[in-house]
Amino acid sequence: MKIGVILIFIIIVIILLLAILFLIRFFSEKQLDDVSPGVKCQEDLLKKVDKLFIVPKFNNKNISEDKQWCEYILSLNKKLALHGFTHEYKEFSKDRDEKYLQKAASIFKECFNQPPNEFKPPYLIISKNNKKLIKKNMKLDLFFNQIFHKVYHCNDTGKFSNKFIDWF
Repeated sequence: MKIGVILIFIIIVIILLLAILFLIRFFSEKQLDDVSPGVKCQEDLLKKVDKLFIVPKFNNKNISEDKQWCEYILSLNKKLALHGFTHEYKEFSKDRDEKYLQKAASIFKECFNQPPNEFKPPYLIISKNNKKLIKKNMKLDLFFNQIFHKVYHCNDTGKFSNKFIDWF
């Protein structure tokens, strides 16, 4: 009898935790990763989110070279954050220096007339040294950010599709 009561209690706790997580995700800001002129992004996605994670140099092209795109992104009145530098797989698993990070921030600032104050590494992969480097200069978003916020991707290539993220 006691085992049955304990099992029911555990199931109720799990259901409550999932409900709480659902409510947190429902009310927290929505985010969009991989934003760059070189990545096709649906306009409805750009408009539905609260924060855009910008890739400053994609396919060897700086975002600051496309002034019209920079102005459009600014006109959306969203929070803007840095999403790596070139968005290569494991880009920040290799130790980077201050100069590398400053180059990314400089391109970002040239485009948006403001420095980035938040950073998310591509694919959420980052070395311990890079964590320290970035935390000296910006807020660092990692795994828990993805759990507590709805995070969409312009090209819908995340671990979960944008349709699933909408649902959960």
